[in-house]
Amino acid sequence: QVHVVESGGASVQAGGSLRLSCVASGYDSSKRCMAWFRQIPGKERERVATFLPGPGGAGTIYADSVQGRFTISRDTAKNTLYLQMNTLKPEDTAMYYCAADSLVCFSASWKSFKYWGQGTQVTVSS
Repeated sequence: QVHVVESGGASVQAGGSLRLSCVASGYDSSKRCMAWFRQIPGKERERVATFLPGPGGAGTIYADSVQGRFTISRDTAKNTLYLQMNTLKPEDTAMYYCAADSLVCFSASWKSFKYWGQGTQVTVSS
């Protein structure tokens, strides 16, 4: 059984930083891709960043809206995925979800990922 749990969401002011964590138990994150998505009520869940599988420096993919501000990383030993969010903007306000294992790792579609966490809320005030 794979269980995904996110944490780290909070309310911050614009320009601030947060680090989200995602623990995926019963899952080999060293061989499978993981990703962060976010969703605003009434909107489609969108891909924020993907950490691709591979030894010694897996590739990463970022949404244009967070490129240069967010950094996705992984601690394989802990099966933990992180999302360091800097220079936060009000537009970043959303429920953030951790997703594990995709049939197509390069896909930006939430439908391609198999396992999901419950979400952690990030609110950025102007």
